[in-house]
Amino acid sequence: MSYSYPNSANADAYRPARRDYYVDSSNGHRRLLDTLPLWLRQWVAELQAHWIARSFTTTENSRGSHAPTARLWRAFRRIFAVTNILAVLWFFTLWWGERAVFQDSLEKCAWESWENWPREAAPHHVAFIADPQLVDPHTYPGRPWPLSTLTVKFTDQYLRRSFSSIQRNLGPDSVLFLGDLFDGGREWATSHSSSPEKRYQKYKDSFWKNEYHRFVRIFSNQWNEGDPHSGNPRGRRMIASLPGNHDLGFGTGVQLPVRDRFQTYFGQSNRVDVIGNHTFVSVDTVSLSAMDQPDPETGSSGSGDGHPPNERIWKEAEDFLNNMNVHRGKAEMGELRLMRNQSEGHVFDHKVVDLSQPTLYQKLQPEVVGFPAILLTHVPLYRKPATPCGPLREHYPPSDGEPEEDERNALSITAGYQYQNVLTQTISKDLVTKAGPNLVHVYSGDDHDYCEVTHREFSGSPKEITVKSLSWAMGVRRPGFLLTSLWNPVDPATGKPTHSMSTGATLQNHLCLLPDQLSIFISYGLLFGLTLAVLLARAALLVLYFPAVDSSAPILPLSEFRPPLQVHTGKTPSSSTSSSTFPSPGGLASRAINAPSRYPKVDDDDAYSGPDHDDVDKAKWKAKVPASRGIWGEFVDSVQYVATIVFAWYFFLIWRW
Repeated sequence: MSYSYPNSANADAYRPARRDYYVDSSNGHRRLLDTLPLWLRQWVAELQAHWIARSFTTTENSRGSHAPTARLWRAFRRIFAVTNILAVLWFFTLWWGERAVFQDSLEKCAWESWENWPREAAPHHVAFIADPQLVDPHTYPGRPWPLSTLTVKFTDQYLRRSFSSIQRNLGPDSVLFLGDLFDGGREWATSHSSSPEKRYQKYKDSFWKNEYHRFVRIFSNQWNEGDPHSGNPRGRRMIASLPGNHDLGFGTGVQLPVRDRFQTYFGQSNRVDVIGNHTFVSVDTVSLSAMDQPDPETGSSGSGDGHPPNERIWKEAEDFLNNMNVHRGKAEMGELRLMRNQSEGHVFDHKVVDLSQPTLYQKLQPEVVGFPAILLTHVPLYRKPATPCGPLREHYPPSDGEPEEDERNALSITAGYQYQNVLTQTISKDLVTKAGPNLVHVYSGDDHDYCEVTHREFSGSPKEITVKSLSWAMGVRRPGFLLTSLWNPVDPATGKPTHSMSTGATLQNHLCLLPDQLSIFISYGLLFGLTLAVLLARAALLVLYFPAVDSSAPILPLSEFRPPLQVHTGKTPSSSTSSSTFPSPGGLASRAINAPSRYPKVDDDDAYSGPDHDDVDKAKWKAKVPASRGIWGEFVDSVQYVATIVFAWYFFLIWRW
């Protein structure tokens, strides 16, 4: 066996290839490698050589008998690529943030998990919703576009999802709103009034009507998702007529045209409803509070014409309270007639009378049956300063025990433009006295956070719960609502209870917390940063150390073309032909001769034809090798790939729900 080598003049051109044969020494990553420790450089070089060898093997096997295995391996690598793993991670994260957290929150509030009634009980389920305060230009007046638009979008989406989840998962028989349906409802003009603030005077009545339709889309349209079957003969009810200070203003700031518009669309603000054999008394306390405020026109406690100050604002609510027995009696008697399947009407005595005597038909005054009474007011009742709100309050919950005073845990007793944190002591006492008899509970809103107190300073010591805001834009990280279960079985003939229970034991309450939307956004932001970092590192590794192998292109950019050494077996040639090679029949050639060309195809006159083609224009050869896209190009492509999947899935989630 003999070997033929080139002459010494061209020996350098035919020197066997080094391990870093395909590495361009002028590339930036070579300088980066030089800064690394020796052991780390050796490890990177071995890893790179292993990658290139495996790529060669995969390419060769794909052309031989192992093609199915190679295709399976390539498919496996594509499926478990970094970009696909990130897309799957986003898939589950978005599902968690847009679906699972809402489902988990509502599952913890299932009625059967906290109700404690006798087995035969059929309670009436009520959900209290407080202060949705639809975000509008009044909420963040200095917030620029598009941040303002995104705030409205995500806040509405949160409210709609929450209310829809309440209906589908809990299906309450009645839903009662506790005021502040809008944030700037008092500011939007009517045909007879306008905002006292100049910057809001450009918003006309049409703007308020658009806000009303927005409220309908968020809440009323989701109402039908609840369970249509209800134990109440009147069916399911949603009552949103109780106004807040953001709907009308407060005290002397209430404008009658604004109030009339609100009541036209939502119903009477002062009303009595019998729900679950309990009498709910709703009072427009934001208007009633004008009673003990000085008249803005005169600046005194009197109007100068013999009439009480601000009478046009508070008189409607005061008249309602003064005739509470009539309103309660009518509502409670009507409920009993409904239980007996009797139509509403008047029953007269059948007796013979003298025609010469005038007959007077006097309408009988309805009598109060005595159902347990519940007072609804937007503004909480008065309490002593520093009265603690209990451990369920998000802002500064008490740390130890149940202190009698806790300034941080309590509602602040303050007032300002168009708001007052609590009602005055006089109005609070008037409400408790006239809403009775048998007042067992009070529900309020306005504060946005949970507060539970017992008013021992008032007759009957009624308990009051201030309900959390349903919106995540109202200063609480965990919005919420209140569930109330009512059970008061009565005799339809007399209205008397048929089950002996202690006072106040006819209702049970449960605070239900909703997801922390801000934490969800923070999770999205952290995953977004992780995604960019991983994709950037991936792009750098692929371009610098693991370039893609292709059968028609070099593995890496070539700095110099060096044909591989050819080895032949056969007879030793004579001295006169020592510079030539004569492979003998059956002789073995190097793998480089038999292997298909790995170099890009060029024009015929420039094509490489073996070792005799020594005058190849190397500069022209290198110019025909496709240039790499670089790290930035690979990074942008991978980001676009992941973003396409992520945004398609995200828009599907927000579109479907």
